[in-house]
Amino acid sequence: MHITRYTDYSLRVLIYLAVQGDRLATIQEIADSYDISKNHLMKVVHQLNKKGYIETIRGKKGGMRLHRSPSDINVGILVRETEQDLSIVECHTSNNACKITPVCGLKSMFGEALKAFLEVLDKYTLADVIQEQHRPQLLRILQIA
Repeated sequence: MHITRYTDYSLRVLIYLAVQGDRLATIQEIADSYDISKNHLMKVVHQLNKKGYIETIRGKKGGMRLHRSPSDINVGILVRETEQDLSIVECHTSNNACKITPVCGLKSMFGEALKAFLEVLDKYTLADVIQEQHRPQLLRILQIA
């Protein structure tokens, strides 16, 4: 299983906002903190706002912050909402052309593995990711004042 960069960046934005608290942050600030492209983050932030994970405030003193408590943001749900395709193998797709699908055991095995993967992620929230005892180190690493 491979998580896309889009989901990775979505998680990073949420981690940054959770660690920094109620203060407004900018896309540029987050991009600089992780040393990633501002352009990559713009689409991510737009979708996180549309899905209600963050709130954005326009204007000169604008920015963004979490719209929900970190304990209310489930990692498994976020992954499902940000991943375009969770198909591990071709036989899980709508355009499956594999000839052996009717007699192959891989489809059910990979289906079971994906289910287990998501069930594990469902056990965790953003609060579990940032772990309050690690907040000081995250603030330092992410260069949040």
